[in-house]
Amino acid sequence: MANLIGDGRRLLPLLSTPHKGGRSALTCQFRCGNACAHEDGNTSDNAYFGDVVKEALSRRGMLRAGALGAIVATVGVAGAAPALADDPKADADGARHGGGSRSDLRFTPVAPNKDDKLTIPDGYSSSVVVRWGDPVLPGAPEFDFDNQTADAQSKQFGYNCDYVTMFPMGRDRALLCVNHEYTDENLMFRGYTGGAAATEEQIKIALAAHGASVVEIERVGGKGEWKLVTNGRRRYNRRITAQTPMKFSGPAAGSKLLQTAADPKGLKPVGMLNNCAGGTTPWGTVLTAEENFDQYFVNGDKVPAEQKPYAERYTLPSGTSGDFARRFDRVEERFDLAKHPNEANRFGWIVEIDPFDPDSTPIKRTALGRLKHEAATTTIAKDGRLVAYMGDDSRFEYIYKFVSKDRFRPGNDRHNRTLLDEGTLYVAKFTGDSPKSEIDGSGKLPSDGLFDGSGEWIPLVSGKKSFVDGMTAEEVLVYTRVAADKVGATKMDRPEDVERHPTTGGVYVALTNNSRRTVAQVDEANPLPSNKHGYVMEIVEKRNDAGATTFAWSLVLVCGDPNNATTYFAGFDKTKVSPISCPDNVAFDRDGNLWIGTDGNDLGSNDGLFVMPVRGKDRGHLRQFLTVPIGAETCGPMVTQDQRSVFVAVQHPGETDDASPENPSSRWPDGDQPMPSVAVVWHSQGKKIGA
Repeated sequence: MANLIGDGRRLLPLLSTPHKGGRSALTCQFRCGNACAHEDGNTSDNAYFGDVVKEALSRRGMLRAGALGAIVATVGVAGAAPALADDPKADADGARHGGGSRSDLRFTPVAPNKDDKLTIPDGYSSSVVVRWGDPVLPGAPEFDFDNQTADAQSKQFGYNCDYVTMFPMGRDRALLCVNHEYTDENLMFRGYTGGAAATEEQIKIALAAHGASVVEIERVGGKGEWKLVTNGRRRYNRRITAQTPMKFSGPAAGSKLLQTAADPKGLKPVGMLNNCAGGTTPWGTVLTAEENFDQYFVNGDKVPAEQKPYAERYTLPSGTSGDFARRFDRVEERFDLAKHPNEANRFGWIVEIDPFDPDSTPIKRTALGRLKHEAATTTIAKDGRLVAYMGDDSRFEYIYKFVSKDRFRPGNDRHNRTLLDEGTLYVAKFTGDSPKSEIDGSGKLPSDGLFDGSGEWIPLVSGKKSFVDGMTAEEVLVYTRVAADKVGATKMDRPEDVERHPTTGGVYVALTNNSRRTVAQVDEANPLPSNKHGYVMEIVEKRNDAGATTFAWSLVLVCGDPNNATTYFAGFDKTKVSPISCPDNVAFDRDGNLWIGTDGNDLGSNDGLFVMPVRGKDRGHLRQFLTVPIGAETCGPMVTQDQRSVFVAVQHPGETDDASPENPSSRWPDGDQPMPSVAVVWHSQGKKIGA
């Protein structure tokens, strides 16, 4: 029986806890298991970012080949960026102020709004490329909201789309690869009242709606519009779900910590969950990041005693009630940790997918560690080694990078595919460089004019060698958060997406927010208490080398309303910038402009996509390019190499606290039920995006 309140409206299940901030409680429930209502997983004594300011400042064929060219152009090649001064601070200043002419971005910014549409600048057009339920595989039926089946969903485009990337196959055709982060059963099914009461078919549909999709797309009209290929063989199309067979590789593969009754050798995990941001490799594959995997399990309190501290560090839920919205354990016993305590260890990895081989087995790369992953942005160090940057998206978590042991060899596919299996995993430690007395919580810049400092990458593990006292290499890789705690990594404000500038080599990190930061924890890198709007950080590694172990950092954006004195836009005139709140996904276009998607705007507007030069006279000139519909988050984003199209994943439209299929708060994009979709925006005259 539906749970009704006095006026006849249906209560949303399990949402009795008041919620603060720009996200709806519904989003928090289904996306991350209402993590912000729980105690933080990190209870270590590690310094918060900047608490140590008193320390001294340390001074396969043609198609793949075509895609590879675009990827190499994105990740760069060894030695492509100019070498800067040896001193980390000089490195930062060089990237910060060196060169670059005034930006050629000329569009009129979109104003903040609460409209139920994709709002774009004058002179631009948009269309939906692919939406939830669109047929992907041969034989997939057309989507029918009221007659969904798990079999149909396993062949159709999945639910909440997040990371988006493209692999060109000539001028007018490409493969589009998209993550499906999570499901919102309240919006997917009529009358849904929680996982305990869900039908088994509904649970199976949710399992099938997770994962990723690979679809062929084609250009329309020679401009910037793209559409789904719906005829022909579509030989590369693929659906990956929570039930797709996978394999482990790297130093932890086969570990006893990964072994289960169904997989006693610990080599064959099943499925991927909560895949958020991602990246690509120079050899033409996708790296997709498993994030809030913990919420899918039950009985985390019933694991063996020796595992309980680790279960708590990864916030695995206790019991089978409370915040559980799905109850996957009702159809697959592996999600019950009382019976299969190692199953949770098989999630939280970077997964590599070959989009050009739909029969290939996705690989969970254990050398990159296990956490609530955001991103896996790759580049090439000056000595040719592969580097991957990653964040851990929770309050007070850490930033990581992986550096391969061996060097990337252009054209040697067999060798290159081993690079992610052996190397060194690092975690970041930051130091501020201003007197603590100058960081008073007002947002006023310190006397040197910047929120900045230096940092180091602390090694955790390299192959079978652990650098963490009391932990084996396998333990470091499976319980990476605990290892980072032990070496004194710096607590951050929800490290999200990470991207590297295509020319300067500067690394940019979205730090979304942290409502739990107290006045006592204010410091140079986190200059405001109760960080509601977030920051964007710039990291410049020594000599601009991705393989370096020291770096300089600065906050290039302190987000919020530019009329508020606490905000900072890289020193640009704040009367000319757009307000921004909660940066989440970031990307660069070929010209080096930084594109920023937001999640949970706490300024009273829909989320949006913004763009900002990070060099030259317009550095910090942030402008809003679009807003997404009511209740939605701006994911992706991706600007094509020819800069004629920008793709955005419009995730969870209509996800507001009072929404249901009977009473939708959004009807985007088709005028009926809200449908998570990938959209494309282009200049109506075929010009470069933003020009």
